[in-house]
Amino acid sequence: MLDTFFGLPVHALIVHATVVIVPAAAVAVLLAALWGRFRSWARWGPLALAVTAAILAPLSTSSGENLQNRVGNSALIAEHSELGDMLIWWAIPVAVLAAVGYWLHSFRGGRSGRTGHSAPRAVSALTAVVTVAVSIGMLVQVVLIGHSGAEAVWSDSAASAISTTVPGQPA
Repeated sequence: MLDTFFGLPVHALIVHATVVIVPAAAVAVLLAALWGRFRSWARWGPLALAVTAAILAPLSTSSGENLQNRVGNSALIAEHSELGDMLIWWAIPVAVLAAVGYWLHSFRGGRSGRTGHSAPRAVSALTAVVTVAVSIGMLVQVVLIGHSGAEAVWSDSAASAISTTVPGQPA
């Protein structure tokens, strides 16, 4: 994978897409599981977002590993890397559940499919409960990843910037 793009680390570019798409996918899939009006309005949008999130997760991880090889390792980077490696294990189930939800509720805005046979209410309810749980899990995971990444990037930089710019403090 390419390490830099116009002098910027590819990880920084991909991660910006990831931190927008992954939470958007989680929220959209969650809303589609719970709210019929949203599901009718959004149609295949939650599924598209979820599949995109599942594609971005390994791209972010791979580009992050390349960046880690360039800048070295620290405890903060190691923690961020470990958390990032787990995102795919949330993104794939969310994408699968989005596909199942789309299939269960497609074509008539209800629980019936093309053939006119409706999915049992229990299947729809169980799918919704699991979808909500996994979507919330993915949201929590992406927040933890983002927070640890921000700490890894800014902890030393912020501390040194503050110590050198505070009047009356020794540099």
